[in-house]
Amino acid sequence: MLAQQSRLIVAHAAPILIAQLASMGMMVIDTALLGHYGTDDLAAVAVGGGVYISVVFAFVGILQAVAPTVAHLHGAGRTAEIAPALQQGFWLAVFLAVPGVGLLLYPDLLLGLSRIDPPVEQKARAYLALLAGGLPAVLLYRTFHAFCNALGHPRPLLVISLAATLLHALLAWLLVTGSAGGAPLGVLGCGWSNVAVAWFSLFAASLTLRGSARLRPLRVFAGWQLPRLRALVELLRLGLPMGFSNFVEISSFTLMALFVAQLGATVVAGHRIVANLAALCYMLPLALAIATLAQVAQAAGGRDWARAHASIKAGFLWAGGLSAGLGVLLWLVAEAVTSVWTDDPAVSAVAVGLLGYVAVYQVFDAVQTIAAHALRGYKITFVPMFVHLVCFWGVGLLGGWWLAFHAAQPLGVAGFWLASLLSLVLAAILLGALLRRAMRAAST
Repeated sequence: MLAQQSRLIVAHAAPILIAQLASMGMMVIDTALLGHYGTDDLAAVAVGGGVYISVVFAFVGILQAVAPTVAHLHGAGRTAEIAPALQQGFWLAVFLAVPGVGLLLYPDLLLGLSRIDPPVEQKARAYLALLAGGLPAVLLYRTFHAFCNALGHPRPLLVISLAATLLHALLAWLLVTGSAGGAPLGVLGCGWSNVAVAWFSLFAASLTLRGSARLRPLRVFAGWQLPRLRALVELLRLGLPMGFSNFVEISSFTLMALFVAQLGATVVAGHRIVANLAALCYMLPLALAIATLAQVAQAAGGRDWARAHASIKAGFLWAGGLSAGLGVLLWLVAEAVTSVWTDDPAVSAVAVGLLGYVAVYQVFDAVQTIAAHALRGYKITFVPMFVHLVCFWGVGLLGGWWLAFHAAQPLGVAGFWLASLLSLVLAAILLGALLRRAMRAAST
């Protein structure tokens, strides 16, 4: 059973990993295009992108409640209930789009967290106002994304993600540079392209729901239901802690970057290189965790606890083993990796000095990610939210601030990364203990 669940998890995680890397490629495209266009525009997409990601991932986390809900129904063989559950997920996405659009149109609270040059702030506000037009499509698509993952059917997500990235590369280039014949739009060109790609992805998702041989029998659009309070409350019960966990994790890195800014441009540049590498490496355990959630939730829905346990063990083995290997590789090629990002010896020295933390960080990040997603498979989300709050904001952020600036021998930027490592060790221990307890309770 362990070998079977390993094959299922890896087969599910591989296309998810590629799709996630393709999505990250859209940010790389924006950075590359605007880096050659203008400094203010590049800064505006960095500031606006940070705000946008914080808002989107908080709401997307809530919509992830669709995944364990649908997976439980699928595992229990209650196929007729899957379409109504997804429909309620779509309604929730529509409702969440209202405050989401409001935050993007009026981002004063989030932009006020840092001092921003007026020209950059003006461009960032215009960029966010454009992205607000695509937010409903993004949230609806991410509901479809959770639905496909719950069924263990990630291939449509891979195809759509690759197509969306290629479309964005073309549109952004035409609009940013004015190669289509109009005036160069700079950061606004990236905004328009992102909006177009969001609605394209949603259109492709709707075609998939209607035309896919695997999804068509579910008749998702047949007998469309109006919002049902009980179903929406249940989704919110599961989803709100997940959304807040996402926000805590993302905001801890955002606030860390603001604190590190006090240490000078060289340190900031080195920290950003390492943070980008850590985010890139995180895609591997995240893909495996998403696949583990689906397998655990399906097994829990069918009350097949042996399968659930095998799925969890397979998830830990693959994520822990591959992340450990990735950490060792990072350590061995640290100087070569940093040379790709910078030619400045001082910046490279900062980055190389921090990569040792990241090499160890990967293992514990993988363990806590698998544990958190497996708990979601059991529909346990509230206590893990508090674990993330204490670990990421308490130990990681506040502890890092103390180590960096107020310890007997301040560690500077290394203090933040040491505290982040300690926060992940604690999160892995606490979530692992909670998961073990959940597994025992479910089996009795």
